[in-house]
Amino acid sequence: MNAVADQFANRGVGSYFIYTHEAHPGENYPHLTSMAQKFKHAYALRDVLGVKRPIVVDALDGACHRTYGSMPNMTWIFNQSGIPVYKSDWSDASSVVNALSYFLDVRDRRKRGDRLAPFNVHRLDYRNQDRQAFYHGLERNGPKAVREFKDAFG
Repeated sequence: MNAVADQFANRGVGSYFIYTHEAHPGENYPHLTSMAQKFKHAYALRDVLGVKRPIVVDALDGACHRTYGSMPNMTWIFNQSGIPVYKSDWSDASSVVNALSYFLDVRDRRKRGDRLAPFNVHRLDYRNQDRQAFYHGLERNGPKAVREFKDAFG
């Protein structure tokens, strides 16, 4: 997602990472019990995974995360008026690029004088599922994270 943020930064698109909680806590990154610990985990996310976008840290009780759907890896796009125009229950760079390109085209068309009316769309997108990278992330959190995930999902 860093590359997506870089690709669209010169077109007036801001991108933020909201750190909510550890989806799969383990010995290295345990369940969060304080804001100090939460900030420490957010700094590690930045440093270990190379997140370049500004990281906003959610409240300890996850108020922001709950407000926006509680999914583990969501992406939202808001227009300049603060209205949500895209919501995905999983972050996928291709889907986000497609949506940003579309909405920037809408903005350009309106500047040219096109009269556009909004409508809602529901579509199913597909993402590559890299199990090896996923398990590598679980291992980074610790053996407890791997064990609990395998016990829950096989």
